[in-house]
Amino acid sequence: MTNQQPQTLDQTRPATAVDTGPLLRTMELRLYFRTTKGVVQAVDGVSFELGRRRSMAVLGESGCGKTSLARAILRLLPRNVHTFTGEVWLNGTDVMKTSEEWFRQNVRWRKISMVSQAAMNALNPVLKVGYQVAEPLTIHLKMGKEAALARAREMFRLVGVPEDFLFRYAFELSGGMRQRAILAMALVTNPDLILLDEPTSALDMLTQANIFNALKDVKNQFQVSFVLITHDISTSSDLADEVVFMYAGQIVEKSNAEIGYREPLHPYARMLMASVPTLREDKKLEFIPGQPPSLISPPTGCRFKERCPKRFSRCDDEPPTYTVGDGNIVKCWLYAKA
Repeated sequence: MTNQQPQTLDQTRPATAVDTGPLLRTMELRLYFRTTKGVVQAVDGVSFELGRRRSMAVLGESGCGKTSLARAILRLLPRNVHTFTGEVWLNGTDVMKTSEEWFRQNVRWRKISMVSQAAMNALNPVLKVGYQVAEPLTIHLKMGKEAALARAREMFRLVGVPEDFLFRYAFELSGGMRQRAILAMALVTNPDLILLDEPTSALDMLTQANIFNALKDVKNQFQVSFVLITHDISTSSDLADEVVFMYAGQIVEKSNAEIGYREPLHPYARMLMASVPTLREDKKLEFIPGQPPSLISPPTGCRFKERCPKRFSRCDDEPPTYTVGDGNIVKCWLYAKA
């Protein structure tokens, strides 16, 4: 950690570079956890870029490292961290080199906010919802109480929550309204990036559709970028510009939405998408045999090789990342040049 911190993220390079460069870039990001059974390699060498006003869906089976990736970016780390290394560049600044205090004051919730999976657990049950939505403004932007509540009221209108809900408790709101309140809290400081961790889990289909419609309106109005972590592949396709497939702590494919949802490149991505039913076409559903490997002792070489129908001899070695087409990347030996 460095002792002298930059004053603002946007002052660290010329304005033209900030405006044209990627909003977020990670390089060899690793987050390992210490457990009684061994070290879990939850995020293992993840590198990607996210542009401004772009939405990226992160897809994969449970336990592949999706939520850990979001927490690594926001530096919301538990006490049992074993390894936390790599680079996280935001607006041209490697925020991994900054102190925790500077990151808390200048990045967390000011530049990057998060919508967590369980809204009821994220809200304080003994504090009225409006005050919780306004709290980031009073803490991070030093805004007065009345002005912060006025801004919270504005955010409630934006995400479709009645204004009188501002002075209700979390248990008085439905699941969908609680999720909208969390979204309002994430938006209230006008951040550049919002991490969405299963924002519609445990909600009915109609409420899920309404939440995603609100997210699309937010994206268009605020020109904010999203990282959407979800198991709901079909619904996420309405919001995502790019798709990332994670497997066993690694990114195995990052492609534009047209390829990622229709013709994915990696064998794992293909099989995952083939397991999802669709409304507009009649297709035979497939499944992925076996189970994901242990992240305590992942296999050498390609981590998907034991389940992959395309496996061949080179899969025993670690595959590099190949660029395919217009900026799409895939971690698979099948794309090695002859």
